[in-house]
Amino acid sequence: MNYNSEEFQKTESYKQFKNSNPSEGYLKIRAYAASGAIPISNMQITISKMINNNKIIFFSGPTNSSGIIERITLPAPKLDSNNLDMPNATSYDIEATYNPDNIDETYKVNIYENIYVVQNISIVPKLNVMAGGN
Repeated sequence: MNYNSEEFQKTESYKQFKNSNPSEGYLKIRAYAASGAIPISNMQITISKMINNNKIIFFSGPTNSSGIIERITLPAPKLDSNNLDMPNATSYDIEATYNPDNIDETYKVNIYENIYVVQNISIVPKLNVMAGGN
């Protein structure tokens, strides 16, 4: 079952999730082609996480004309100052869909307390080469 974050906030699972993730981390999406030279606008991005066998959607929206979604705020666990070698993180799934090229890719990203994470999405355009003679 899919839930958006508002529906999920009414559940007991949300209370448990927020107990484990009381802080916030930040995510920036940057979608491009041609080694960063061409921004991909209107790429649909969905940020979700599986919690208790339910897909929880925390964000859904398109990239802007620069191929960017600037700042997505997501729940994150507190950093443990005694264990900075392996900081606490919550992992999220990023679904990137771009219909003109039939692209549908999934990425995983770890979010940390008060850290700004950038996820680059590099698209290789599909070429339609016609077979034929000279």
